[in-house]
Amino acid sequence: MKLIVTGSLGNIGKPLTEILVAQGHNVTVVSSDRSKKAAIEALGASAAIGSIADVDFLTAVFREADAVYAMIPLSFTEPDLGDYLRRMARNYVQALKAAKTKRVVVMSGWVADLVKAENVESEFEGLETSITIMRPGSFYTNFYQSIDLIKGKGLMGKLLTLRYSGFWALLTGKTGLLMGNYGGDDRIIFVSPQDIADAVAEELVLMPGQKTIRYVGSEELTCNEAARIIGTAINKPWLKWVLLTDKAMLQGLRMAKVPQKLAETLVEMQAAMHSGKPLENFHRNQPKMGKVKLSEFAKEFAQVYQQK
Repeated sequence: MKLIVTGSLGNIGKPLTEILVAQGHNVTVVSSDRSKKAAIEALGASAAIGSIADVDFLTAVFREADAVYAMIPLSFTEPDLGDYLRRMARNYVQALKAAKTKRVVVMSGWVADLVKAENVESEFEGLETSITIMRPGSFYTNFYQSIDLIKGKGLMGKLLTLRYSGFWALLTGKTGLLMGNYGGDDRIIFVSPQDIADAVAEELVLMPGQKTIRYVGSEELTCNEAARIIGTAINKPWLKWVLLTDKAMLQGLRMAKVPQKLAETLVEMQAAMHSGKPLENFHRNQPKMGKVKLSEFAKEFAQVYQQK
């Protein structure tokens, strides 16, 4: 099959490309970074260099493809996150229609239907094509972004961002605390990008007759359990995840000079996580959990942590 992977060689894009190439598919990887061309080709895929903001570019890439994996990278330079996400979603829809693509797998998030700004799934509803919406939990790999803060190099000045999960936190490395307006004993679905890649690879070769939604997770843990697993791997077993009020979280984001509208959206995302509704929706759909446990990822995290 001729398959298109957007998102360059990111946490999902790279393992997904490796899986699809190993299965014998003709894979094209879309990247806005020309320097990634050689790495893409080294995996046995073709590179399409351009921006998802360019509908003509997307249309040309999608033409004659059997299926497309569509994801929208978060932008923290956009003051209105929701407007940006919807614009990019509409670009995808326009290109998919023009290219007459028969199958698309869209990356979303497990709180996307609960947070107005992040809910771009409805933008794809007008497509006369087979579509599956992927709703993964909180990515393991986003803990990497907390390394400098855990080492005490920053206080309240940097955001730990977890893609498409609604998970945002402030972390104070000096006291060994993770902070957010959800945390503590809140139960969260965490997920390995490898497990997401496996799920997307399965979906790309299917052709359901109606829109489907697939939740993806690897392990269910409380925030403090996750913090303890990561902390233990780096000899900081006391690492805790402190629950802030919505007001305190908003004040922290303002201190970090996050634009007001974006800050309000981030607080709304975390509040949805704290409500427990995403977890209820996850269990209601009874998804099969992935194979990679957080303790396995924590070993990789520790190696990277020690090298910093």
